[in-house]
Amino acid sequence: MPIINISTAFNIELEFEVAPLPKRIVAYAIDFGLMLLYLVSMKYLLYQVLQIPDTSHTGFDILVISLPMLLYSLLCELWMDGQTVGKKLLRIRVISLKGGEPTLGQYLIRWITRFFEWPFLFGYVFLSDTAILVYAFSTGFLGIGVLIVIAATNKSQRIGDLVAGTVVVLTRSAMSVDDTVFMEVQQKGYQPKFPEVMKLSDGDINTIKSVLTQSRKTGNRDMCYRVDQKVKQVLGINADMLPEVFLEKLLEDYNYLATKE
Repeated sequence: MPIINISTAFNIELEFEVAPLPKRIVAYAIDFGLMLLYLVSMKYLLYQVLQIPDTSHTGFDILVISLPMLLYSLLCELWMDGQTVGKKLLRIRVISLKGGEPTLGQYLIRWITRFFEWPFLFGYVFLSDTAILVYAFSTGFLGIGVLIVIAATNKSQRIGDLVAGTVVVLTRSAMSVDDTVFMEVQQKGYQPKFPEVMKLSDGDINTIKSVLTQSRKTGNRDMCYRVDQKVKQVLGINADMLPEVFLEKLLEDYNYLATKE
């Protein structure tokens, strides 16, 4: 399975497993199936159950059916940390090539470049219901071009990912340099051992947290050792502690001192 390395602060590279193409196809099929189910269900509800007049079909279709389907992937990825329902079920997600969660701008770029789906989302409004299958086939055919781009790129990125600077990875390896660094320090009379930690930036602290977390998951202690050496050099600290213990202590001191400011 392809592995990509993403550089963070301290010149440390975090490893991510690229989501396999079959998983992405199945995830997309699930999302597409959900949109089809929504389309058919809403048309039945509006025009069979509620019996909305024929003259109102176009407006209701666009407002109540097309727009939610159009915004589905964008809103899901924004609200579900880079996942849609299909991605969540297949345990894959979108991350930034900087290692963290994509920004709103990156999500928007990924969404806009899904233009090949839009004929399906709106075409049925102006044609008969039987045209749904035709548009579904057309959308699938245009999607072949997307698969070709994904297969041809080193990081299995589609055009939207290339432009937005994002990549789809397996969730079990989807570390984020923006993971929370909060640690509840409840010791009464706690004495920070390394007050110099406050000289580090928020990005540095986030990187330390991410490296520690991934080190535990992968068993790769080399990352901790390299960060340990770099931090000691930057802060001028000479501590005879195991790298993992030293970095954990830094995070504890940071949390204690940050809450006291």
